[in-house]
Amino acid sequence: MTNDDLILRTITPTTHDLGGFKVHRTLPSKPHQMVGPFIFFDQMGPAHLDIGTGIDVRPHPHINLSTVTYLFAGAIDHRDSLGTFARIEPGAVNLMTAGHGIAHSERSPSDERAHGPELSGIQTWLGMPEDKEEIDPAFEHVAKADLPVIDGHGATARIIMGSLWGQAAPTTTYAETIYADILLEPGASAPIDKGADERAVYLALGEASIDGMPMTLNTLYVLQPGVAMTLHSATGGRVMLCGGEAFRTERYVWWNFVSSRKDRIDQAKADWKAGRFALVPGDEKEFIPIPEVPLTATYP
Repeated sequence: MTNDDLILRTITPTTHDLGGFKVHRTLPSKPHQMVGPFIFFDQMGPAHLDIGTGIDVRPHPHINLSTVTYLFAGAIDHRDSLGTFARIEPGAVNLMTAGHGIAHSERSPSDERAHGPELSGIQTWLGMPEDKEEIDPAFEHVAKADLPVIDGHGATARIIMGSLWGQAAPTTTYAETIYADILLEPGASAPIDKGADERAVYLALGEASIDGMPMTLNTLYVLQPGVAMTLHSATGGRVMLCGGEAFRTERYVWWNFVSSRKDRIDQAKADWKAGRFALVPGDEKEFIPIPEVPLTATYP
């Protein structure tokens, strides 16, 4: 097969240096907004921050989406306006459903700051089906031990969301979703099934190829539909697989807001400016104001 037979689109990252660590963003992009329900795909780090420092993402709002946080290294304390407090560590999942509106913060735990926090992982946003966009907000933590792991021939795949290779994660999904963390030892291979409407693979760490085509680090490869493929790594690598059902209607993105309706995003802007979102218990003193020009925007 040629590369064009394998790859529908290659998305190189937009990289932001946030002081001490970098974030590589591949979704949304102008040529390709979504892969299944995935509308936002960020890799954080890898980084080792200075002693006494850490990440401090102040309270900010979301609507009409789910956020999924998954770490390779380090830890993050999550607080939200539902009163949730949850610490996420490598291999576990934090799923926050924004629904009609939620605010949350993400900060490095104090014990991590004491020795210089590590930060490495993936944060994604998933669009919601239109009939679920305005459901009640919710938070779900799924422990590492509760996510199915498939081992074979030097490859280890942890299913984060959805059903893959005959096993299913307990993580809530609102649309058909596949999401997995595939760790390849040197010389290992792993199959990529052809079942989902839309699929993509992302080389997060190390080295890998797909059907003999070398992958570039921090790059998202949107796969041709209906074609089974094989991941391989000669020297060891970590690949994320994501996708699911294709959305038939457009989603609009502005800052932290995602919706099928532009007027709903305008309302969310006004609500945040006016202080109509609930506060985050335990983190009420700070917030992120509405930006003049957001880093994430797919409509003016």
